[in-house]
Amino acid sequence: MPDHAKPDVIVIGAGASGVSAATALASAGLSITLLEARDRIGGRIFTLQDPKLHAPIELGAEFIHGLPPEILDLLKSRHIQIGEVDGDNWCVDEVRISPCDFFSDVDQILQKMKHHKNADESFTDFLKRYSSRLPDTPSLRRAKQWAMGYVSGFNAADPALVGVNWLVLGMHAEEQIEGDRAFRAEHGYADLIEIFQQQLQESGVSLQKSTTVESIQWRPGQVEITASGANGTAMFFAPRVVITVPIGVLQAQADDKGAIRFIPELPREKQDAIRNIAMGKVIRVTLRFRERFWKDLPHSREQYAKSMDGMSFLFSHDDWFPTWWTTAPVKLPLLTAWAPFHCASRLSGQSESFVVERSVATLHRLLGMRVQELEGLLEYAYFHDWQTDPFSRGAYSYGKVGGIQAPQALAAPVDNTLFFAGEATDVDGLNGTVHAAIASGRRAALEIAKSAKVKVDWKSVKAS
Repeated sequence: MPDHAKPDVIVIGAGASGVSAATALASAGLSITLLEARDRIGGRIFTLQDPKLHAPIELGAEFIHGLPPEILDLLKSRHIQIGEVDGDNWCVDEVRISPCDFFSDVDQILQKMKHHKNADESFTDFLKRYSSRLPDTPSLRRAKQWAMGYVSGFNAADPALVGVNWLVLGMHAEEQIEGDRAFRAEHGYADLIEIFQQQLQESGVSLQKSTTVESIQWRPGQVEITASGANGTAMFFAPRVVITVPIGVLQAQADDKGAIRFIPELPREKQDAIRNIAMGKVIRVTLRFRERFWKDLPHSREQYAKSMDGMSFLFSHDDWFPTWWTTAPVKLPLLTAWAPFHCASRLSGQSESFVVERSVATLHRLLGMRVQELEGLLEYAYFHDWQTDPFSRGAYSYGKVGGIQAPQALAAPVDNTLFFAGEATDVDGLNGTVHAAIASGRRAALEIAKSAKVKVDWKSVKAS
C-alpha cells in the first residue's frame, strides 16, 4: 500500500465516536483521514436484516437508553421514527415462572447505594455490608440475588470489580435523560449507520476500511501511523490523531491481533487509566422461530390469568443465558438471549452451534418446553462473539473500584497530539452507550478545533 498525503487529523476507528469526531472536524474545514480495521463502519453497532421478517437483527447495540439528544437529534433530522420498548416482564425463580415482582426490592437496594458516602467499594462488598445490618430472610436473599443479576446483566460487569461510585454516577446520569425508558429506531441502529455514511460522504472525510493500525509513533505535533491491509503496509502522517478504539483494544498485549503499539509508550497516568477501566463481557444470540410460541405460555407450570403474549423481558438466574427479550411491542417470532459476565466467559470462543444449543437448552429449562419441540420451531440464529473479535475484545466498559477518575484521565489529550474518544472516555456516567460514544467524539473534535483555532459547525454536525 502506498504512503498517503498528510491530513490535518487522523481518526482511528469508524465506530460512533470516530465518525462523530471525523465529521465534526471536517465541518471545521480540516482534512480528515478515518482508518477502520473492519470492512464496515459502526464498530460495536452491527445491524443485519432478517430476509424473511424484513426486520433488523442487532448483533451489537440495540436499545436507545432514555432520550439522549446525541441520537434523537440525528434521527429526527431524517424523520426516522422511534418506538418505545413496552410489554410485560416475566421471571423464572427456581421452578416458578411468573410476572416479575422483584423490581421494588432491587430498587430499594440501589437507592440505598445511591446515597453511599463511604470510600469506594465493589458492588459485592456494598451488598454484603448493606445486608449484614438486616435480618437474613428469604426475601432479602432473593432481592440480593436479583440485584447481583441486574448489575452484572445491565452493566456487563463483574460485581466484585465494578465500583459503587461509578454505578451511582451512572444512576444520576440516567435520571437526566429518562434512562429507565428504552427505545428502538424504526430500522434499528441501521438508521443511524446510514446517517453516519451520508455524513462521511458529504463531509469529504477520507475513509480507509480494512486498514488495521499496528503502531503509532509520535512526538509533539507529529504522528506516524503504520497500518496493514489487503495490499500490504501503509504509512499515514498527521500532526494529530484521535484514537477511538475500545478499551479492550487498548488493553491488548502488543503481539495480539488488533493491538496498537505506541512509540514511545503512553504516559504512566494514561496507562493507569486504561488498567482501571474494565471491558464488560457479553454473548448475545437472536433466534428466529416459526411462530411466537410463548404467547400461549405458561401452560405446563403454575397458571396465571395473563398469558406471555405481551412478554418484553424474561429474567432468570440461569448459568448460561439469564436474560431474554422479544421485539415487543412489535410482535415478531424473535427472541434474543443475553449472557453477561461469567456466562459470557463460559460461552466465548465456543462455536456458534454450541452457543445456539445452549440457548435452546436454556429455553427448555426456563419455559418447560421440550428441546425437540424448540428445535423444530427454530428457523435461524444470529450470533457474534465480541470477546474474540480482535477489534472490540468485549462489549462495553465499566469503572473498577477506585477508578471513578479513570475515564477523565483516559480522555485527556497528550501533548496536543494524541486525543482519545470512545464510550470508555465518558465522564458523565454514560459508559457503554452509543450516545456517550457520539458525545465523546464531538468532545475530542472540540479539543482539536480549539487547539487548531478553527470553528466547528455544530448545527451541521448534529442535524446533517
